Amino acid sequence: MPRLDVNRSGEMEVFVGVVDLGGFSAAARHFSMTPSAVSKLVSRLEARLNARLVNRSTRKLQLTPEGCRYYEHGIRVLANLDEAESAAALADNPSGRIRVSSNIPFARHVLLPALPVFTALYPDVSLDLSLTDSVVDLLEDRTDVAVRAGPLKSSALMARKLGTVKMHIAAAPGYLERMGMPHHPDDLARHNLLGPNYVRATGGWPFVDGSRSLTIKPAGNIQASDGEALCELALAGAGLARLAGFQVQDDFASGALVPVLEAFTATDSEEVHAVFLGQGGHMPARVRVFLDFLSERCRVG
Repeated sequence: MPRLDVNRSGEMEVFVGVVDLGGFSAAARHFSMTPSAVSKLVSRLEARLNARLVNRSTRKLQLTPEGCRYYEHGIRVLANLDEAESAAALADNPSGRIRVSSNIPFARHVLLPALPVFTALYPDVSLDLSLTDSVVDLLEDRTDVAVRAGPLKSSALMARKLGTVKMHIAAAPGYLERMGMPHHPDDLARHNLLGPNYVRATGGWPFVDGSRSLTIKPAGNIQASDGEALCELALAGAGLARLAGFQVQDDFASGALVPVLEAFTATDSEEVHAVFLGQGGHMPARVRVFLDFLSERCRVG
């Protein structure tokens, strides 16, 4: 069994260099060694292998049959070593394309403003973004990472939680001047509730009245396919909308939107996750660093 302090790959590289470069002196110049040091290294290698690799009796370098076999194997071993080191280096320099799906409110307010930082950190990674509030099938749509809000269904997908966002019922001041401020969820029966046209697990707007929980399904005269459209409709005075905190914080601060029924929505929140296929240890480096970036730079709540 070889001693642990023997640098076998180093010996092999010098020996292959001796053959490729045509002699001890040329190899010594290439590896910044003395010719005697190269000769001693080859002698140690021969002693360890118990085989003569080079005939030194001629002026021209001549390999023995054992030396030819060792040289041929050495070329393959060193090529594999170079390939392994290149693969490891790529782990520190991720490259390639990532297909990302995100719901539109998260993308507009959280993800898109952060992406220039990611692309500066990883210039060899390209992003293919698909923005939709519909739930996509990662396998069918060949999506690497999807950002989803709300309860996660049991599946083979892996997930990283990005936080929990507070949900608010909001309306424009002009709408409330016309229709009045609701003071109890029961008052919503006479208001226009703007809702999504896609199915969500919650099934409606959740409220807590003391020890009683109730859910009201939005049944207004406008439905929309994404949360940003609902926000724009609320800003335009079309009705009440249930919106994420990161969507409305600036509009609340400016007065463009007014929070409604906050006393009854204190516990209304949605979890946000980045979901991906369960690739385990075979996850591409580009996907791994993107998930790490989301966890560090795109947290909500």
